Order: sequence, then C-alpha cells, then structure tokens
Amino acid sequence: MDRLKDKVTLITGGGSGIGKVSGQLFAREGSKIVVLEINPALGEAAAADVKKQGGDAFFVQADVTNEASVNAAVEKAIGKYSRIDVLFNCAGGSARDDAPVTEVDLALFNQTMNLDVLGTMLASRHVIPSMIANNSGSVINVATWGAFRGANPKHVYTAAKGAIVSLTRAMAGEYAKNGIRVNAIAPGVVRTERSIRNHENPGTRVAVDRPSKEVREYMKATYPFSIGEPIDIANIALFLASSESRMVTAATIMADGGRSAY
Repeated sequence: MDRLKDKVTLITGGGSGIGKVSGQLFAREGSKIVVLEINPALGEAAAADVKKQGGDAFFVQADVTNEASVNAAVEKAIGKYSRIDVLFNCAGGSARDDAPVTEVDLALFNQTMNLDVLGTMLASRHVIPSMIANNSGSVINVATWGAFRGANPKHVYTAAKGAIVSLTRAMAGEYAKNGIRVNAIAPGVVRTERSIRNHENPGTRVAVDRPSKEVREYMKATYPFSIGEPIDIANIALFLASSESRMVTAATIMADGGRSAY
C-alpha cells in the first residue's frame, strides 16, 4: 500500500472517470493528490472522496486549454505540497459530432485539439520544471487505440491522440537527462459516463451502470475481453507512476481489450 509513498500526483480532469478513480487508487498507495478540474463541483467531490478514505487531496480549478489558468493552478499545488512527482494528463475526450476531414466542423477541430493536445502540453509545460528541480518524475499521457488503427469516422480525435503519442516520445527523449519518464496509455472503450453516452443509440439516454442491450451487445462483439473499467486504466497508470516501471519511458501501453489485435 505504499508504492507511491510521499509522492505528489497532479491529475488533470481528476473530477470524474479515469482521473477520479486514479486519484483514489494513488492515494491508497500513499500519494498526495492534486485534483485539477474545470468543474468545481466535480473537483471538490473527488478531493472529498479521497479524504474520506484517509488520503490527502487538494482541489484546484483550471481550464487546461488556458495557459494562465494552468500556471496558476500548478503554482497553488506546489505552494501546498512543495513538489509534483507524478503528472497524469487525464483531461481530454472526443466529441460525438467528430467526422471525416471533408465534413467536420472546424470549430470542433479546434476544440478537440485544444483540449487533448494543448491541454496535455500546457500541464506538462508547467509541471515539468518542478520535476527537473528534483531530478525525477513521471508524466503519464492518455492516447487511444485509434491513434494506431484510425478511429473512423472520428478523424479529429484520431489526429489529436496520434499527436499525443508522438509528443510522449519527444518529451521522453528530451527530459530523460532530468530523470523524468514520459509514457502514455492507449485505452479502448472504458465505461465512463462520457463513453457510454457516446456509444448509446442516438436520442436515447443510458445510465452508466445500466447500458442498453444494444450497447452491451456492441461492446461484447467489438471487444473480445470486455469493456474496460476506469480502474483498469488507473492500475496501468499506477504502474507507470511507480518505481516498478523505472525502465519504461517513451512507451505507449495498449489497453483496448484486444481490439488492436483484430
């Protein structure tokens, strides 16, 4: 229960889904948690949940697409805990209206690129100096299986997450001399509220814990092993955050339930 003892982890998008579950898991392993979240209600609730289980957590509000906002949030976090050892860039996502390049709305293109790529870059930009000062750190980014296969017709999301794979490699090479490892996780479908919404039938609402029969059948047919749960990704992130992965950097770990094998 001490794989991250005395560490400080900042999780962007830490108020829900994979980010929230990762914060709880990391706290159980001894890390202090900085929940960086744009939605105050979600962020406060996530930090409160960590505290309820006996952990140490701190919520900071920030918009990852705004550099001044990210910088201020990181400064607050360092002011609270003096350092940041692990950065989990979990904020991001796809849009339901994503489409082929000949059809996609350019406003959606800009929004997705800002959230997924710029958000990852800005958080890294302002957290990594703290890691350099301590000559150690782990940065974990979130890509997607579609970055390797092409998630038709989600051309923009595919491009954004492909950029994150390349950015991960570039950052790993740049900051290795500073004792910093940079890796990525490429999930398939993970059963968060957002992904269930995106896979439900148009015009139909499906509860996160009660997906429709059509959704269950689609997921079972598409993913040989099962739909991923947030804890599945959190467990991989924990490995990458811990010293157990000290020989791993510039890697992207596939976590897609086997889809990339077919």
